[in-house]
Amino acid sequence: MQSDKTIIGDSHIPADLYPLINGLCTVGADLAKTIARGSLGQTLGGAVGENSDGDQQKTLDVMADEAFAAALKSLDVRWYASEEQDTVVELDPNGKYALAIDPLDGSSNIDVNVSIGTIFSIFKAKDNGDDSFLRPAHEQIAAGYIIFGPQTGLMITFGKGTQFYILSPDTARYELANAAVTVPKASTEYAINASNYRHWTKPVRAYIDDCIAGADGVHGRNFNMRWVASLVAETHRILTRGGIFLYPADAREGYGAGRLRMVYECAPMAFLVEQAEGHATNEHDRILDQTAKELHARTPFVFGTPKKVDRLTAYHDLPEKEVSALFGARGLFRD
Repeated sequence: MQSDKTIIGDSHIPADLYPLINGLCTVGADLAKTIARGSLGQTLGGAVGENSDGDQQKTLDVMADEAFAAALKSLDVRWYASEEQDTVVELDPNGKYALAIDPLDGSSNIDVNVSIGTIFSIFKAKDNGDDSFLRPAHEQIAAGYIIFGPQTGLMITFGKGTQFYILSPDTARYELANAAVTVPKASTEYAINASNYRHWTKPVRAYIDDCIAGADGVHGRNFNMRWVASLVAETHRILTRGGIFLYPADAREGYGAGRLRMVYECAPMAFLVEQAEGHATNEHDRILDQTAKELHARTPFVFGTPKKVDRLTAYHDLPEKEVSALFGARGLFRD
């Protein structure tokens, strides 16, 4: 990787963050080549161990983590927190930034050629590594993801809107494709892993039941369900086509707080979605107002078109015994 190579235009990137963003994009471009080789190179989807939370690590998870950590040492990053690392790592004692990263989100989809990606979040560094990340999520100064799919792209925000860049095969640079991404205000899609229906809380089941009822239900329209099991791919669809994504808490052991990680996944995606005029919650409250209690803490996560996200919150605000009858029979929240 050539860390001094200019690979992305800087017109929408703050000058002090440009070297860091450029470095992330350079690693992303290198990873895109590795991923594109697929089985012509080394086996990327092979299991190589488990991370600190017991999730299975793939070869590409480890490769991506090592590549980003190596690049960031010279890019003003003091603290590096990775989903693949047990604790915060100090890269540069004089660095100004703290960067949290899921180096390769959706790695279970590597072998089936489904879109995967890298998620990152940037804070101003504090003197203590953990303190740099265990803080209100609205203190992020930048967040984004790199998506590896039919196109390799960068979705990013610095708190003044959300921009999307595509890695051009012609110029080998990330070219600005959309300077003001916004979540569509209307959509007939929802995303949830329906196989867990029996484990959900009553408000979540009532919400999905109303979606399934389609034109005959309170929404008065038919819906399509989507589920990719790759947060980057799910977020990209929401930012492009609207709708709602749900990974709720449920009754299974170990799922009481959902499964997505606040620091590495939910906080940066919530920042992107809100800057694109969407909403993001933990089913009840705004994600960006939350503070992770530990580095690998998990949280329920719901985001997308504001009206849909707010409706789910309203389901939770009612007494449980009233949810199905009130919304199903009277349709108070009909579109």
